[in-house]
Amino acid sequence: MPLLEVEDLHVAYGELEVVRGISFSVAQGEIVTILGSNGAGKTTTLKCLAGLLRPRRGQISFLGQDVGGHPAHEIAASGMALVPEGRQLFPEHTVRENLELGAYQSLSKGKRAEFDASLASVLELFPRVHERLDQRAGLLSGGEQQMVAIARALVSQPKLLILDEPSLGLAPRILDAIFEAFVTLKRRGVTLLIVEQMAWLALNICDRAHVLESGCITLSGTGADLAANPRVMEAYLGAGDSA
Repeated sequence: MPLLEVEDLHVAYGELEVVRGISFSVAQGEIVTILGSNGAGKTTTLKCLAGLLRPRRGQISFLGQDVGGHPAHEIAASGMALVPEGRQLFPEHTVRENLELGAYQSLSKGKRAEFDASLASVLELFPRVHERLDQRAGLLSGGEQQMVAIARALVSQPKLLILDEPSLGLAPRILDAIFEAFVTLKRRGVTLLIVEQMAWLALNICDRAHVLESGCITLSGTGADLAANPRVMEAYLGAGDSA
């Protein structure tokens, strides 16, 4: 049984249907990528998975349970964590406080030791976050903020980590470090669903990929298959704005 299974998903803003009947799955331990250009419906899909938007039609199953239309806090509690486009940190709070907010469910139950263990694992993955723990998040570079945003999701110990355009606006050196971290997370048993426009980054590390165009999946295959597809590389080689 897939960890996440999406069947005939339709999502609309009012009468404007943005996602038009897509189906895909993510198995335990996989990295799955969704590629697409500006306006393809990538971010809309992720927001619907995370409970920030309600589906018009279709089914979203997570851990064998139908979660389509459930509120975001319930989906997060079930083990799905979203790293949103643009990081969306609390800039006036310290890095440590931002990370504690990511683990609010366990901390609110007094599970400080569990949080400390999770935090130690995350800081091992991102040493630069460790160096910035007591700094205000708004003073960090864009790459450091992205690492904090990923770390904030990871301290909740998610079963599925969803990332919306993790490469957006980052320098090549930071990009390499972040995508290497995704490979490390996979080795640790974390399952990832990544929405990305920079095809060469995502296809180089993913198991399977889908191309989303105008709200529909038009092409699917292994990362290697899509990386070798001339149409994919011609269309998605460059960077751009998120959908």
